[in-house]
Amino acid sequence: MADLILYSNPMSRGRVARWMLEEIGQPYEVRYLDYGPQMKAPEYLAINPMGKVPALVHGDRIVTEYAAICAYLADAFPDAGLAPADRSAYYRWLFFGAGPLEAAIIAKVLGFTVPDDRRGMVGFGTLETTFAALEGQLAKTPYLAGEAFSAADVATGSQIGYGLQFGTVEARPAFTEYWDRIRERPALIRATAADNTAMKEKEV
Repeated sequence: MADLILYSNPMSRGRVARWMLEEIGQPYEVRYLDYGPQMKAPEYLAINPMGKVPALVHGDRIVTEYAAICAYLADAFPDAGLAPADRSAYYRWLFFGAGPLEAAIIAKVLGFTVPDDRRGMVGFGTLETTFAALEGQLAKTPYLAGEAFSAADVATGSQIGYGLQFGTVEARPAFTEYWDRIRERPALIRATAADNTAMKEKEV
């Protein structure tokens, strides 16, 4: 049994965690769970009381939330070079994806508009403000944390890529050019192929 076990579903944010696992180049195992009873079973709730995926088990350690999994793996396997020495921009944009960006996108998908006088109560303010902040960073550097690819590009880059695919992120040049830079990474291609195969097997 592999030392790294990912609990996932091929139609979940577990895809982000699997991409990160492929980037670090260590042996791992994926255990797919179906939505519903499997994720709410006592055995899995002991791993993630939220009853959702992804969850990473590394020996006796458990990490949930895709951005946390990306950050953890980058630190646990430093030889992969996915966490820069200067962590300021790295942390900022890694968690920007799981915070303001995701919240703003979900609000849009759900048709929720924050009242003008309540914008200060939400972490993203407006979708336009969120996109503009991200666009500004990508106008300055080729990758979110600077000149080199990092776990921030796995976590937040996935949000951009999926958003462009499903129409929840505007196809601004800064976003499309950035996604073009990272979408052909071998680790992402391998992870995507494996999850797509699992999806097809579930449909049979």
